[in-house]
Amino acid sequence: MKKSNFANWKKHGFEYFSIFIAVLSAFVLNNWNENRRDSNSESKILIEIANGLEKDIVDTKLNIKGHKAGISASNYFIQVINNKKVNTDSIMMHYQNLTRDFVSIQNIAGYETLKSKGLELIKNDSLRLSIISLYEYDYNILKKLEEEYTEMQFYKNYFKEINDQLAPNFLVNSDGSISSINFPLEIQDTERKKLLLYLWKINDNRSFILNYYTQVEKKIIQIREKIKKEINIK
Repeated sequence: MKKSNFANWKKHGFEYFSIFIAVLSAFVLNNWNENRRDSNSESKILIEIANGLEKDIVDTKLNIKGHKAGISASNYFIQVINNKKVNTDSIMMHYQNLTRDFVSIQNIAGYETLKSKGLELIKNDSLRLSIISLYEYDYNILKKLEEEYTEMQFYKNYFKEINDQLAPNFLVNSDGSISSINFPLEIQDTERKKLLLYLWKINDNRSFILNYYTQVEKKIIQIREKIKKEINIK
């Protein structure tokens, strides 16, 4: 009986052990497959985010260039209003840039995909936090500054006031195009001071947003470099 019981225990014990190994192997394999899928998903999403950031850099540089042109236009018309000698051939280019507004375009498809999959999909804590900060904080501030913040709406705030004073001084060709501007400007001293204050305010606000754009541009470049290192892409 003892030999029989030992044989049965040995037989069943081997069967239980075999089942345990099979279940454990299935669990490990399933876990490995899940980790592999997560790793593949992480790489694909990071590539998508990196591609979006590359486009964001281009859009950011265009807006930076536009605001710099706006500052140049303000400085140009400060000279005009003060009856200083300027190159009048470029007057309409500067006039167009003076109160031009911009929109903040962000390519967020990759980040939205990441949020739908779960932010924790990105294993690198530092990279994950940098991406979240850029999309949830920096991009939102840029959008608000460009499109919602009252002081930054240059066309709405300043175009009519400036145009009312400068338009009577423009010289118009027979075809209706603006050729130059009459010097000295026929503007009352009070209105001249108002125009100078408007131009100062435009310069100040454009300088403020340019400073923020410069910071965000650096962050975009840094995050893209981190992503490239994380997934070993060129």
